[in-house]
Amino acid sequence: MSAGRVRAGRSAGTAGQVATAAGLRRRRAELERAWSGLARPEEKAESLRVEVAESWARSGASVDRACVEAPVGDADAARSLWAHSRLREPITAVADELRRIADDAGFVAAVTDESGTILWTCGGRHMRAQAEKLNFAPGGRWDEQAMGTNALSMALLRGQAATVFSAEHYLAALHGWVCYCAPIRDAAGRVLGVLDLSTTWDRSHPLALSTVRLLAAGIEERLREDEPGARAATLRLRALGETPALHRAGVELPLRPRQLEILALLALEPEGFTPERLHDALYGDRSVSASTFKAEVSHLRSALGGGIATRRYALTAALACDAVEVVAALRRADPAAAVAAYSGPLLPRSEAPGVVEWRDHLHVALREVVLSAVDPALALDFGHHARYDAALHRHALALLDSHDPRRGIAAARLRAAGG
Repeated sequence: MSAGRVRAGRSAGTAGQVATAAGLRRRRAELERAWSGLARPEEKAESLRVEVAESWARSGASVDRACVEAPVGDADAARSLWAHSRLREPITAVADELRRIADDAGFVAAVTDESGTILWTCGGRHMRAQAEKLNFAPGGRWDEQAMGTNALSMALLRGQAATVFSAEHYLAALHGWVCYCAPIRDAAGRVLGVLDLSTTWDRSHPLALSTVRLLAAGIEERLREDEPGARAATLRLRALGETPALHRAGVELPLRPRQLEILALLALEPEGFTPERLHDALYGDRSVSASTFKAEVSHLRSALGGGIATRRYALTAALACDAVEVVAALRRADPAAAVAAYSGPLLPRSEAPGVVEWRDHLHVALREVVLSAVDPALALDFGHHARYDAALHRHALALLDSHDPRRGIAAARLRAAGG
């Protein structure tokens, strides 16, 4: 996401922020009562998210609620960690954009390692000064055992984007803040650290979590480009949405729809197909000769310059594919990444039985994950691809605060769906 897009989003959202100010104050007051233990048990259960309540319970075993700053390790050690971090180059490449976003929107940005130790920060002078009072600075430890419930530790523990608002923080010293975080993963799916955007609670904004997700995704893309194994994957298949295509080093290769179907199936099932099974996945009960089928595979192999094994059809060339990225995110229980990678149905014009089966599988799996999640942004994002799914839009409405400006989107979709 460019800084310009973030700035535009902030300007467009100003009215929404004003409209939700009263709601933010009420939410903060509810959480303060729960935190202080003054609320009745049933009120406390209603006002706390499950993951926050569970984190509070764990935090009590290791953190003094009177703590006012994060423990800090050796400064030289922190500098050495950053100098040798795999995140250093991709973060440096986007540092100017992060600084502009932080300055424009009143955030302080930070990057941690996989243990929750901050390696790098940026932001305006005032916000950084406020953050540094809490040791929200290089060397500061922000894992749950050190600082209790906070968005950095939650993103690391849960492996997905997280936000922690005001008195959801375990420590009173953090109640003036709202933090938005997303994990940063390498090509193998291992979490290398967390990207954080933090600001004062009254500047809470519904677009901030989406922003940090997009920024983390951009950093992950740079990581993949910098890895030797990833550089080999110059082929990228866009199989989701209305404009499927194959690109090599950014240049589109002309493929027929049947060849795109073959490539998508081979990408989604890397163990490969027997000739008979791939024939069935493409044609079903249609009477298509073996020679026609083999010709399609041969033409695709020629277009790729090889890359497809002969006896058992399987990819031998490195290929990146958006549908595969959705599957990988679902397997590692990262619904935010799965929804972000999903740009529409798999090859929507295809009637090949194998493609139809995978198309339905992806949609149903994503829908179930979204309906079980407590983040309304997931329901709103996925709802763009499921316009007539009344249950999905009702779920989004149920999760949104009564003053949230995004309710209009969910309500309009629900009405269009006949709900």
